[in-house]
Amino acid sequence: MLFIYPSEFAYCGDKIMPFLLYSRVKSAQLRVKSVQIALKLSKWHDFGTSICDAREVFVNLWPTFSNHHMTALEDIRLSLKSDLARLDSLIGQTLDSSNPMMNRVVANYLRHKGKQLRPMLVMLTAKLFGEVTDNVITAAASVEILHNASLIHDDVVDDSDCRHGHETINAMWDNHVAVLVGDFFVSNALKLATRTGDLRVIRAIADLGELLSLGEMDQIYNARYHELDEESYYKVISHKTASLFVSCVSMGAYCTGVDDWRLDAMRRFAELFGRCFQIKDDIFDYFNDRAIGKPTGNDLREGKVTLPLLYALGNTESAERDSMYALLTSDKALSEGDIERLLAFARDNGGIEYAYETMKRMRDEASALLSSFDSPVVGKLMSLFDFVISREN
Repeated sequence: MLFIYPSEFAYCGDKIMPFLLYSRVKSAQLRVKSVQIALKLSKWHDFGTSICDAREVFVNLWPTFSNHHMTALEDIRLSLKSDLARLDSLIGQTLDSSNPMMNRVVANYLRHKGKQLRPMLVMLTAKLFGEVTDNVITAAASVEILHNASLIHDDVVDDSDCRHGHETINAMWDNHVAVLVGDFFVSNALKLATRTGDLRVIRAIADLGELLSLGEMDQIYNARYHELDEESYYKVISHKTASLFVSCVSMGAYCTGVDDWRLDAMRRFAELFGRCFQIKDDIFDYFNDRAIGKPTGNDLREGKVTLPLLYALGNTESAERDSMYALLTSDKALSEGDIERLLAFARDNGGIEYAYETMKRMRDEASALLSSFDSPVVGKLMSLFDFVISREN
């Protein structure tokens, strides 16, 4: 797989010289493309160019590679086609009720099922250690339903009227209905977990519900008491995002009889996977793109200070840095102008590049963890990891 990260630009003062890691290209088609791109970029090799110009070239060329990873995701979905069909059927059956209004709300919600990364991770872990049994499908449905319950409740808490370009339940109906539907999802997730007959799966779902709640409370605490450090940030994203992926691999392993060092390795892989997923989500907030489905700066409007800005605050010594810090620690609500200044400060002081460098380090560690396993599933797991980093929404 080929990645072109901002970290793979060589800096020299206020100049930047881009280069490609050609040796990491495995596809013949992409090797040819990488040479073409290298030629386009080579005009800067000797004398450099401005960061803005290089970034513009990077943005224009990136779809070639992100589309490749999108194709890899579709390949994985195709390999799991029958299992995903079983999953969809089970979720539909489980969420069917005697209440016509509930059924109407749920049916509309399920029309937009997302990428299904979490159940795919359950299934791939099961394939790594065995096969996708009925219990694996049941566990995958359980975690997917609980995940969606958390999204429904989050939309109420955040007063969101849109998620990924679609109207939320609370916007389409009201908060009362949305909370009840979210509760309905939670109870059915727990019911499905009990159907596996495995207390470890049940415990995983129960622990997940606790961690998701704690993650949201951690986030509120950090915003309210201005905890502006990476340790606090990672604690939040481990609880509210990575915990879901860790639960996925745990369930996939439990349902295939694995509960040893192999599960420990997969849990660490999933933790890294989840952290990268959230870091990439946070990067989206620094750029204006309708495809993302949320307005630029939305995290800051909700009091969330994410990795790019945390890095810029902690690694810049200037009067501007002090004024940015003062904005974030003030009890006054941020204006739209304040938000724009903070986003620009993070972009202009290496925050985005640092976030990509961080994801690259995490990807390298994840790849090393999977090297212990001799299975074609390893390639699919890494393709899924690569997709998380390269995705555009």
